[in-house]
Amino acid sequence: MTSDRPFPQGGGPGGAAGSSRAGWRRAVLLALVLAALAAAGVSGAGRYVSTFWTYRGFPPPSTPRSVVVRTASGARRVPVVMPAVQGISVVSKALGGYSDQVQVVLPPGYATHPHQRYPVLYLLHGFPGLPSGFLTIGRVASIEATLVAEGRMKPVIMVMPTGTRSFLADQEWANSTAPANGWETFVARDLVRAIDSRYRTIRSGSARGIAGLSEGGYGALNIGLHHPGEFGLLESWSGYMMAYHASALFSHNARLLSYNSPALWLRSAAPAIRAAHTYVWFYSGTSDPLTPQNLAFAAELTSFGVANHFYTVPGAHSWALWRGQMWQALIVASEHLRHA
Repeated sequence: MTSDRPFPQGGGPGGAAGSSRAGWRRAVLLALVLAALAAAGVSGAGRYVSTFWTYRGFPPPSTPRSVVVRTASGARRVPVVMPAVQGISVVSKALGGYSDQVQVVLPPGYATHPHQRYPVLYLLHGFPGLPSGFLTIGRVASIEATLVAEGRMKPVIMVMPTGTRSFLADQEWANSTAPANGWETFVARDLVRAIDSRYRTIRSGSARGIAGLSEGGYGALNIGLHHPGEFGLLESWSGYMMAYHASALFSHNARLLSYNSPALWLRSAAPAIRAAHTYVWFYSGTSDPLTPQNLAFAAELTSFGVANHFYTVPGAHSWALWRGQMWQALIVASEHLRHA
C-alpha cells in the first residue's frame, strides 16, 4: 500500500479515476485504521497509525558510523558525517504571501567548509504526502551521508517544499486558474530565489536539479519543461505525463491541460531544452499502470533529441520501489549537476 495514487488519470486526463479519488482516500484511511487495530489493539491504535504513516512499515533510517573504502593503496575506514536538516519558511508571492514549510538538507562538510558552494536538488513529494517522507521513508539524508563517505557522490544540498496548504488539497505542483495558487511559479521562482539567497548554492541551472515521485515526478517534468535552463536535471520517479482533469486546477481548459501535460508540451519545449543541455532521468515499475505512458515519453524525448535515460524496475507504484532506487537517484543527481 502506498500514500501516492497509482494513476491520476484513466489512460488520459480525467476519466473515472477522478470520481474515485474520494473513495480511494477513504479506503486508504480505513486500511490504516484496521491494520492499527489488528496489530496494536484499540488503545495503541493511534500510536501505531502514526508510526506506520511515518515509516510506511519500513524500519527508521539508520546510518553507519563509518564505511570501508577500498583504493589502489589499500582499504581504509572513513567516518560517515550526517547532513544537517533545517526546517524553514518561504513566503511566496505566487501563493499570495503564503508561507510554505520547507525541509533543507545541508550536506556533509557544509558547516566545516564555509567558502564552498554546492549544487541543489529540489525534491517534490507525491499526493497525499509531505516533504518529511523523503527523510523518514526515502532516507535521503542517510543515503547522501553514506554515499559521500564512500566517494560515490559529491555533496548536494537537497530542498523539499510542501506542495499544498492542506494535506488533502491536491495542487499537482502546477499554476491553477484560482488566484494566488501558482505552485509552479513558487517552486521555479520564489523557492529557488529563497534558497539561493539563504545558502551557499551554485547559482546556475547547470547546478540545479528537480526530482519527484508520483505526482512529484509529474511536477518535476512539468516545471522543468516550462522553465528551460532553470533546472539542468529533471528526474521523475514513477511520474506521469498527462495533466489531471481537475476543474479546481485548470477549469477543464483544453489549452491549459495541454500546456500542463509534458507529453503534449514537449514538442514546443524541446528546442529550448536541448539548447540548455537538460538531462532527463526517469524510471517506472514494471507493474505500474503508468509505465506505458513513461515508455512513450522516453521515445518522444529521443525523437526530439533531448538527452535522457529511462528504465523499468520490477515493482509497483509504491515507496518500496522509490526507497530502493534512492541511492541511484542521488548518484545520478551528483553526476549531472555542476559542482564548484
